[in-house]
Amino acid sequence: MAKPKEAASDVCEVTCVEREKVERVRGSVNDREIEQMANMFKGLADKNRMKIVQALAIEGELCVCDAANILEASIASTSHHLRYLRKLGLAKYRKQGKLVYYSLDDNHIKKIAELASVHQKEISSRT
Repeated sequence: MAKPKEAASDVCEVTCVEREKVERVRGSVNDREIEQMANMFKGLADKNRMKIVQALAIEGELCVCDAANILEASIASTSHHLRYLRKLGLAKYRKQGKLVYYSLDDNHIKKIAELASVHQKEISSRT
């Protein structure tokens, strides 16, 4: 015999819409900006790219070779990740002679990385 479905406790049991809130948020949310933010977080959703961002937040600037060693990955693979972060506006680079140094694009990205780390530590301490 099939087990009856349990009602989800995290879903409203009745429909109640607060129109003023809905309209206020709809007027404040820009779909293009939301899509760009989602793409930014997609870029950070990769373990290696997040590790690069954390490393850049800690050190400020790293050459591609150092970033590759931190990842324990090839220079080609690391360069690919760094270019992707640059394309998303999360990182920037400068060339000095034959070396290329990357840093976070601005302090906002550093704050995102720091907040993500603090949040993860808080979540981990709850369990």
